[in-house]
Amino acid sequence: MTYMNKGIKEIHEALQSGKVTSSELIKESLEKSHQIQEKYNAFVTILDDAKEQEVTSDLLSGIPYGIKDNYSTKGILSTGSSNTLKDYVPFFTATAIENLSKHGAVPVNKTVMDEFGMGGTGTTGHTGVVRNPWDTKRMCAGSSSGSAAAVASGVYPYATGSDTGDSIRKPAAYCGIVGYKPTYGMISRYGLFPFASSLDHCGALTRSVEDAAIVVDAMKGIDKLDMTSWDSSNIHLYESLNGNVKGKKLCYVKEICDIANYPNATDELKEHLQNFKNCLEVCKSLGMEVEEVSVDKTLLNALASVYVVISCAEATSNMSNLTGLIFGPRSEGRDYIESMKDYRTKGFSPLIKRRFVIGSYVLQAQNKDRYFHNAQRVRRLLVDEWNKLFENYDAVILPVGSGPAKLLEKNDDMLDNDTTVLEEHLQIGNFGGFPSITIPDGFVNSLPVGVNITGKCYDDENVLNIAYALEEKLGYKGQIAKEVA
Repeated sequence: MTYMNKGIKEIHEALQSGKVTSSELIKESLEKSHQIQEKYNAFVTILDDAKEQEVTSDLLSGIPYGIKDNYSTKGILSTGSSNTLKDYVPFFTATAIENLSKHGAVPVNKTVMDEFGMGGTGTTGHTGVVRNPWDTKRMCAGSSSGSAAAVASGVYPYATGSDTGDSIRKPAAYCGIVGYKPTYGMISRYGLFPFASSLDHCGALTRSVEDAAIVVDAMKGIDKLDMTSWDSSNIHLYESLNGNVKGKKLCYVKEICDIANYPNATDELKEHLQNFKNCLEVCKSLGMEVEEVSVDKTLLNALASVYVVISCAEATSNMSNLTGLIFGPRSEGRDYIESMKDYRTKGFSPLIKRRFVIGSYVLQAQNKDRYFHNAQRVRRLLVDEWNKLFENYDAVILPVGSGPAKLLEKNDDMLDNDTTVLEEHLQIGNFGGFPSITIPDGFVNSLPVGVNITGKCYDDENVLNIAYALEEKLGYKGQIAKEVA
């Protein structure tokens, strides 16, 4: 009997009853890892020497899971999917991973990602392209592409991810699973390779809201090594799930969801937005109120540019330590300047180098106010707009992207300018540090699509409970990818 395609509670009950051992689960997960690696390229490292853990009353004890390769793991290769760190083995472990270890969780692999979390395609990692387990001609999105592919394939019930713009939530939607990033600072970022520090969130990819709650309960906690972390000991995500959402108020944004805003809409987009409408009716059937709101389209149209400016500026600063002198493979040169230049020129992919150029440009003294400071101002306007919505509503509910996973080939031709906000609106969750979760809400052309629920900061219990009730009614909980012919 296979267990890795089941939920955490069911696996835990099987462990406690003696139907299966931690060692047998690890063996199953490792075998599955090797099976899917050739097809989907989901892993940088497979830990064939993973050791079983004692099974206790803790729900995660003895159960395998995956770690995104931008989490530092002591003694285990941690590359950030970049050639600049292709041989880097850290001497310390990220706090979030340490916390999981305290609960008896068993890591069995490190998952492929877009290089240092930059890119939304799952195609920029140094080990190659990650392919979608529903259709290998399509992407998983990024940057948590390997984690999404592995969880969707039934390698284990959960994997860690990180989310700077939508890097947990969009891969989850494209792979038909759940992606949850909690309120900023609920999970310590110590040991997470930084991309854009004011936007980076740790989180989890699972196949159910319940499992997401269990995992993040274990990962979270205040940490003296991360000054942005906060005490969430009074928040109990798993215990708070009761499915009682009667009287909750949701809103959706007309400028994002109205098909009339997409004159060149593809059939996939039309079907996706119809799925979303159906989802809203399900919300109403659960006793929730759902209302349409309007947000200034000029403001919405600025969000993608704001994200690029701020994330690139912060990335340029954060990754200035990648010189090949402190760690990483040293390059040749007559002096340290030439060596550093050679290392960064040859080590980074073209996409990363372009982002560094943008980041350096917007931070130059003569450009800083015009670009970086203005981007910060618009970020504040967007966050204020969402906080106003949260004064009247429990959460904002919106479709994820413009349809199912994009084709790996010619994906630039899939969208027109009209769909930019639909594709990028999840970034607002990072701008404001809001708790945000994506769950599957149906299929388009036999491929999964998702819906996102975002709430106000520190209201994670409420956001997850809404998603939990909706998931139960929609009926896509726990699904495993079935490759489309």
